[in-house]
Amino acid sequence: MANHEPPEHLHLLDSFELGWDSLNLIYEIEPADETAEIELGMDFVCIALDNFCASFMMDARWRRYEYAKGDIIIIPSTQVFPRTQLDRETPLLELFLNRDILRDAAANFGSSDIELVRQLQVKDPLIEQMGLAMMAEVKICGASSRLYIETMTTALTVHLLKRYCSHRPEIKQYTDGLPKHKLNQVLEYIRTHLEADLTIQELATVVYTSPTYFASLFKQSMGVTPHQYVMQCRVEKAKQLLKQGDLTLVEIGLLVGFKNQSHFTRVFKQFTQFTPKVYRRFIY
Repeated sequence: MANHEPPEHLHLLDSFELGWDSLNLIYEIEPADETAEIELGMDFVCIALDNFCASFMMDARWRRYEYAKGDIIIIPSTQVFPRTQLDRETPLLELFLNRDILRDAAANFGSSDIELVRQLQVKDPLIEQMGLAMMAEVKICGASSRLYIETMTTALTVHLLKRYCSHRPEIKQYTDGLPKHKLNQVLEYIRTHLEADLTIQELATVVYTSPTYFASLFKQSMGVTPHQYVMQCRVEKAKQLLKQGDLTLVEIGLLVGFKNQSHFTRVFKQFTQFTPKVYRRFIY
């Protein structure tokens, strides 16, 4: 009898080679076949990108679910993903969160021994929107999307704490933002490190707070997320360098923290309506 080869999973996009700690994603075509039970070791969120039917082996019997585009599956790191059968080839977006992210965030809100509750089928447009936004960012920007992904991971983590955990911590809503001296510290740090691969953890450390607290407090203070503010600063610095006229577009992009020219051009146009090349032509 011939051996049954494992079904091929066609990865159209993934972030595992980018070296991120908090979250990774895979956009793949899942084959119409049976997959064995698997221990993921990470908190797992799966977003259906089309309609399909899946059967899961649980309690020694198959249980069938009909999924529509946008349906969500959530599996905590402490549980296995069950043996599964799919009725057709289907596209999936899968998010893998470091198991410590949720617990660290819960600890910041005074909770411990907290974990996700398994959800084999749930509608959550916010998670769907976050996932699709992260996929689009990684597809376009690759490694340069790290700060954006960390900002979104923080928001996703807080949402999971509010909606899908074994008990729901009381999450304080901040209205005052960072103290003025701390805000000035982090703004100055951003302005003087624009060329670096800035992270939420790094910025939070500057003001001695947790990443979860920092992201919320920063937005309260500035009206934008840390990622949005960093992009604004990079574009403003790029405009200054473009006016000087003695550097190439590639050199300017690197000096303000863009690892590739296409990312630099895309973000610059978002803020100014012009590409860097056209902007330089206009100012001369």
